Amino acid sequence: MNASELLANTLSPDATTRQNATQQLENASRENYPAYMTMLSAELANENSQLHIRNAAALALKNALSARETARQTEAANRWLAFDAAPKSKIKQDALVTLASPIPKAGSFAAQVVAAIATVELPHDQWPDLIELLLGFVNNSTDSNLKIATLQTIGYICESIKPDILSLRSNEILTAVIHGARKDEPSSDVQLAAIHALFNSLEFVRENFEREGERNYIMQVVCEATQNSTVAVQVGAFECLVKIMALYYDKMAFYMEQALFGLTVMGMKHNDERVALQAVEFWTTVCEEEIELAHEAREAADYGEPPELESKFFAKVALPEVIPVLLSLLTRQEEDADEDEWNISMSAGTCLGFMAQAVADSIVPAVIPFIEAHIKSQDWHQREAAVMTFGSILDGPDPTVLMPLVNQALPLLIGMMNDSNIHVKDTTAWTLGRICDLLVITIKPDVHLHPLVSALVTGLQDNPRIVTNCCWALMNLADQLGYLEDENESLQTGHLSPYYEGIVEALLRVTETADVVPVVQNTLIRILVRMEQLLGMQNQIVGIDDRNNWNELQSNLCSVVISVVRRLNDGIQPMADRIMTIVLELIRAAGKTSTVLEDAFLVVGSIAAALEAGFSPYIQAFLPYLYTALKAHEDTQLCMVAVGIIGDISRALGDQSAQYAGAFMNVLLENLQSDVLNRNVKISILSCFGDIALAINVAFEPFIDTTMGVLRQAGALQPNPLDYDLVEYVIQLREGILEAYTGVVAGFKNTENVQLLLPHSANILELVQRCLADDDRSETTVKLCFGLMGDLADCFPNGQLKQLLLSEWIASDLRNKRGMSAETKKTMRWAREMIKRATA
Repeated sequence: MNASELLANTLSPDATTRQNATQQLENASRENYPAYMTMLSAELANENSQLHIRNAAALALKNALSARETARQTEAANRWLAFDAAPKSKIKQDALVTLASPIPKAGSFAAQVVAAIATVELPHDQWPDLIELLLGFVNNSTDSNLKIATLQTIGYICESIKPDILSLRSNEILTAVIHGARKDEPSSDVQLAAIHALFNSLEFVRENFEREGERNYIMQVVCEATQNSTVAVQVGAFECLVKIMALYYDKMAFYMEQALFGLTVMGMKHNDERVALQAVEFWTTVCEEEIELAHEAREAADYGEPPELESKFFAKVALPEVIPVLLSLLTRQEEDADEDEWNISMSAGTCLGFMAQAVADSIVPAVIPFIEAHIKSQDWHQREAAVMTFGSILDGPDPTVLMPLVNQALPLLIGMMNDSNIHVKDTTAWTLGRICDLLVITIKPDVHLHPLVSALVTGLQDNPRIVTNCCWALMNLADQLGYLEDENESLQTGHLSPYYEGIVEALLRVTETADVVPVVQNTLIRILVRMEQLLGMQNQIVGIDDRNNWNELQSNLCSVVISVVRRLNDGIQPMADRIMTIVLELIRAAGKTSTVLEDAFLVVGSIAAALEAGFSPYIQAFLPYLYTALKAHEDTQLCMVAVGIIGDISRALGDQSAQYAGAFMNVLLENLQSDVLNRNVKISILSCFGDIALAINVAFEPFIDTTMGVLRQAGALQPNPLDYDLVEYVIQLREGILEAYTGVVAGFKNTENVQLLLPHSANILELVQRCLADDDRSETTVKLCFGLMGDLADCFPNGQLKQLLLSEWIASDLRNKRGMSAETKKTMRWAREMIKRATA
């Protein structure tokens, strides 16, 4: 079989043919790597070959050179670097020649291959003439296709390689990119490719931005591109400005004054929403930068030091020009807009919220006239915009400035929960939720509480999106009032106490709405029929685009099935056989397509959670696929999902899962030893130990010593405080370990084997102490720590751990309430009671 046929078969609609071809390619790669790579490059360069086959060749080349996992990437890079110079040169030449293909898409395929090779070679000082070659293609060629493909190549290289590797070549790269992006370039396609390449190169041209002359020229080209006659180029230019502001804020004062204020305000008014969105995003980025700079300035002041960078207060200066445009954009809502689709009015609302945080009190007089003029308008667009404006400015200004305004507005807002327009009611519910969260002190129990609760409870019978915001508002109200009441110990009962019964009954009615169940069931049946039809069509699929569409549709259908299963819960039982049959067939058909596999596995997890012990008839048929996924160490997301499924099955089957625990533990422990497996998956594995232990209780005894040893070893990891990625990883790792300990302790609590925990208690508390002493600890970590301390004390109420539990650090941490949520405080109080009992 020749190369063309083999590559075509990797796209075959027949699963067997496709898998066989893929296997043959993998075998060829292992057995004769030089011949394999040469064959692929020749097919890529073959102008007589069909486009989808050239695409397959490019993808195979790229996959042989790169991988998402660090270990596999290193292996692929070393393999290429050890490759003989002659065939390697031939492959590079084929890719470079294909950049000039008369078929633009073929040039784009080649761009990915050249970039993949460059990503491997440039860090090792190989292919030194590449940038010069690419520079020549851009500067000296009259072939637009070649220029476009070359600029795409440069963009991919900049996106893939660390900035410090390319910094020495930044002048050459920038010259090529700016040459293509300048307004004198006759081809808008070339300009667009150049602008995209510039976007990817901005991080490593820092030295160029330090030099005023070069910076001026870059900014001139980008600003001119915002006025290009082609909308796509304008969008790309504004995207560049957004990134430039995020990277080089401290260099922007001159350009803001000379051009950017005017350009971006005009951009926000652009008729094409794509341009307007990016122009609004520019000001959102300005505000984000200035919010962060204000935070850094406060921290520096605490230490009596000047801040490293000072805010230029662009947002405050631009307030009179920017705010009117944002307010106008807020009124451009669409009646039938999808709430999940990002549009210009949503973008304007987000920007307004950041603007409020950046300029603080100054936002209030800038928007109040708009709110007063439109909140009672006959046009729902105006009413909704006014409410959105009010809700957006609640975080930023001093509460004392906002309190009189909120007091005045609350009765009106509560009344607007009866508005005739769904969008107005939705935004009103959100705004009330923000008030409950940020300014609950303005809600006077004797004046506002009854009408507010009544309006929110009534909203629970409305449209689902309004129900969501009403639930959120009620949650915020309970949380924040509870926090205030905790501070005021003189109160005998909470202000919400008279309303609890009515609120809970209303919430239960929402969850028990019977008339939607038949609709949901019918929806599921139609979805299952569609999935069966798609499975029947898979042998008719031709081409990679059709295959991708098939995969995406099956993934979307899986998502719907998951939602229905969660809604019906154990009511899914009558259809469980059909769902599992279809899902197992989908897993078989998906092969190595990880996204489809992930979604199919998540369906299985939702079925297990819904059926609990009723899932047992399906487990034997599913386990082979589960073990295969667990061994796919190079596929992080799939492996992560598979680990989660073990937890789902253990929780669902309870002590019935003991018969599978040995196999589960063995494969999980093997995975922990893998050098390829992503470290975040290993955190999930540690947490999964707790799920298994909690499910099978004393049957976990054969694994307890091994598990506790692994957890102790993992908990000993101490990060370098300057390595922020490692600090974040250790926080997550400790959460996973604490979850595992919690599951093991809870599993043995109140059993005759609880004494098995005694030898490990000191190690557990040592980790708890380390976590609570860490300034970077998360709220989740703190709550887990207190819960674990309480569980251990509850396990040994007769003084077995008395000396450990009387440690000074425990008494100190149990007295510390600062910065904790109400839920964490509740856990801490419970732990204190358990420890008091265990040390009496």
